[in-house]
This record gives sequence, structure tokens and C-alpha cells, in this order.
Amino acid sequence: MMRVLVFIVGLVCGSSVAAIEAVEMFDDPEKEARARDIGSQLRCLVCRNQSIFDSNAGLAYDLRVAVRERIQAGDSDPAIFRYVQERFGDYVLLEPPVNRHTVVLWLTPIVLMGIGSVVLGRYVLSRQRFQPNGSHETRT
Repeated sequence: MMRVLVFIVGLVCGSSVAAIEAVEMFDDPEKEARARDIGSQLRCLVCRNQSIFDSNAGLAYDLRVAVRERIQAGDSDPAIFRYVQERFGDYVLLEPPVNRHTVVLWLTPIVLMGIGSVVLGRYVLSRQRFQPNGSHETRT
């Protein structure tokens, strides 16, 4: 069992290391760090909840190359984010802005937490009303 767990952890951790190919990388460590910082904030549209630097998907590769081209061209970070966002929409950002198109993305967790809290609260209250000897407490 332990070998299987180690194997799975190795696969999960190893996949993000193998996502970036050596030919993609900048020789300049500053540019490389900037590219990784920007890429870590962009979602792979194929893998959904992975950044483009954690994904081996072809589209993620194309996005990594596009980010590096924009950096090489001298674009600022906000200009690069606008460039990618204009082509792929708000969903490409791992933290999309709150606007009329993304409000559902932001409100869904809050609504689900509220529903869960109400269900849990009702369950706890119903358990408190139940007496340990099997009889029900009547409240008036």
C-alpha cells in the first residue's frame, strides 16, 4: 500500500516538473521568474484547475510560449494579462475579476457554504431535541 501511495505522489508531483520544456525557458533568470509568476496565475483551459506551468497540455504549452513572447517583446505584466484575457476570456485567470460574467464563479462557494451551514445547523438542532433514553423532548 505504501508503494502505491509513493507512486501516486511521485506522479502528481512529477507532472508539474515535467510540464516546462527546456527549449521554452529564458536564459535570463529574471525573465524566467517573471514568466513563471505570470504563468502561475493563468489557468490551463484543458486541465481546468492547473496553471499553464503545471500542465502538459498543448494549449498550456502555446500559452507559455505566448507569455514568453510578450515578455521578450517588452510588454508589462498587466499588458500580458490583458493580451491573454482578450483572447481566452476571464476564465483563463486563476483568480478571475468579479464582474457580471464571473459573479457565479465567486458566489457559488458562498451559497454552497450557506446551504451546508443551514443543513448542518438543522441536523445539530434535531439531534439535541432527541433524548438519550429514546424519547423525544416536546417543546411548546
